[in-house]
Formats: sequence, structure tokens, C-alpha cells
Amino acid sequence: MKNKLYTALGLMSGTSMDGVDISLIKSDGFDQFEKIFDEYHEYSDDLHKQLVNLRNVIINSKDLEKYSNELNNLEREITIFHSKIVNNTSLKYKEEIDLVGFHGQTIFHNSKKKISKQLGDGNLLSQLVKRKIVFDFRQSDLKNGGQGAPLTPIFHKLLAKNINKEYQTAFPISIINIGGISNITKIISNNNIVEDSLKAFDIGPGNCLIDDWVRKNSNKRFDENGSIAKSGKIDKLTLNLAIKNFEINSYENSLDVKDFDISFARGLSLEDGCATITSFTAYLIAKGIEYSQDQNNDTSIVYLICGGGRKNNFLIECIKNYLADKINIILEPIENYGFDGDFVESQAFGYLAIRSFLKLPISFPNTTKCNYPITGGKIVKNF
Repeated sequence: MKNKLYTALGLMSGTSMDGVDISLIKSDGFDQFEKIFDEYHEYSDDLHKQLVNLRNVIINSKDLEKYSNELNNLEREITIFHSKIVNNTSLKYKEEIDLVGFHGQTIFHNSKKKISKQLGDGNLLSQLVKRKIVFDFRQSDLKNGGQGAPLTPIFHKLLAKNINKEYQTAFPISIINIGGISNITKIISNNNIVEDSLKAFDIGPGNCLIDDWVRKNSNKRFDENGSIAKSGKIDKLTLNLAIKNFEINSYENSLDVKDFDISFARGLSLEDGCATITSFTAYLIAKGIEYSQDQNNDTSIVYLICGGGRKNNFLIECIKNYLADKINIILEPIENYGFDGDFVESQAFGYLAIRSFLKLPISFPNTTKCNYPITGGKIVKNF
């Protein structure tokens, strides 16, 4: 007998802070999964600017207290923005939506100090949309020895199982998400025991350094398709110094955009700086992929790329160049396997909302370094 299917709306806003991805899905929280629709809703220029400016001044936990009024005001604005999306979706989709998975907007994350702050008031959202809200996904993990990230690997495992079944793609299968930060999920096998079949870790910056450079040196938010970087020239001396001065020696810790900076490119033109920073980002991603591969000896692995960074053609080209001699590493866009790489994370938070509602674990020792498999989000009904 099949398990009950739940309909969940997943809401995700990443570290680019440019808008909200929404995905409506159906799932039993285990192996059954159906995509209904995906949409993107862009933040206004003013809201985007407020978010970026506030994140830039919050350097440590004391700043969370120092800027508490600003954070509270912006949290309300963010929550109202999300409520309008949910209500508009409810008008278009006539069936009942059981749960809303509300990730919120990350404003500060420090895994070593066990602090992760997302802007998003679940109680207010529930009141405004008249639905059960699952939010604050990271705190339970942090309280139980975890780092609060990455949370999407259990959903990646479900995608890999579907891909293995439909396309006969052999395990291990790896999924690389290039968002603000880049992370890898390695699905080792189809084994239902998650601890034996799943590993995940952050591997370095994704779009964060490139976006920061573009915002500070132009009137654009990001380097669309990598066109700015492609028009520039990589400054080899600057790049080599950056690589020498910053080496990831361990993949044990989750990462935040504030773990990196663009000061090494100071003095370069918009185009040359963008090219150099993109190459630096690609180098770190490639090293992370190599580390992942070494964990599995010489077995050929398909790496499926999702997240906004996959659209940066120059970044992907640089990654492939760094891996040119690694014939057992196969990089492909996840679109080749029937999934839209823009919406994997929003779909994931719909799925995580269902698992949280069912009290199923969403984080694991081999993903977030928590002490034991643990469920996550807080569930509120405020209407």
C-alpha cells in the first residue's frame, strides 16, 4: 500500500538575494515525488538593496543584536513578500495545499559558532496565508551538533534514485549545487540506510564572489551567462596569489559567503577582475570535486550541476579546464535528466516540509555532521 501523498509549496531564497523560487510538489516524504509547477518571483531593487546592505554589516553574532530593529523590520517585509506569493499560488492551484516549506532569507551563517539566522516569520506567514507553515529548518540540527547545512542532500538522494531508475545511470551519482556557496551531495548507492549511502559537504564559493564583484563595480546584480568574465582577461599573478593564500584544507565545515572576499582583485578592471574571480571560484569547485572523487577511488561518477551558477558559461568552462585530465569525472547539467536546475532547492524545501511534518530526519551525520539523524523544521498553524 502506498503512503499518503502531501501537497507542499517550497519557498527558497538563496544567497544571491535576488528573489524567491517557489515549487509546488506532491510527495509521501519517502520515495514518491511529483512536480506540479515552479515559478520565480524577483525582489524589488529596493528590497534587494536592503538585504545586501544589511548582510554586509552583520559580521558576527553581536551584530545580530546591534541591528535587531533593522532585522525585525526587514523580516516583516520579507514575510509579507512571501505571503503574497503563497496567496497568488493558492488562487491558481485549486486543490488543497497541505504545507508550506518556508526557508526564509539567510542573513548570517557561522557553522563553527552554531549560528544560522534566516529572516522569515513563520507565525506571521501562517496568519497571512491561512496555512500550516514549516520554517526554521536549521536550528534543531545546530542544537544537536550539526552545522545547519547543507539540508538538501536527502532530497538529492530521491532525485538520484529517480534518475537511476529512469535513465539507468549507475551509482554513485553526485549532485553539485552552485548557488552562493557550492556544495556536493554524493549518492553512493540506492541503499535505504541513509548513513551508508549519502555524503555531502560544502566545497567553496559559488556565485557569491562573482556577484559581489559585479555589484560593487557595475550597476548589474550578477554576471549573466558569464559574459563580463568572458570579455576580460584572467590576471594570472593575482589568481595564483589568491590560490596560494586561500586553500581549503578540510571539507568538514559548512561555509558562508563571509568566509571569502574579493579584496585580492582590487585594482583590476570590471572585466579582468570578474574573469580572475570566476577562475578562482572554478579552481576551488574543481578541487572540491577532486576531493569527492578521491573518496571513491577511480570510479567514474556523473556530477549533475544545478543552481544559478550552472548558467555561467565561463565558470563552467573554467571548472572543466581545471578537471581536463580527470577522465572519470563527467559533468552534466541536471536538465539532461528531466529536472530544472533553478528549482531543485525550492522543491527540496517542499519535500523537507513534508518530512518535518512526518517527523522524519532531514539531516544526518554524513551531511551536516549532526550527532544522529534528526528532523528539522518548526510547524506552526496560526489561523
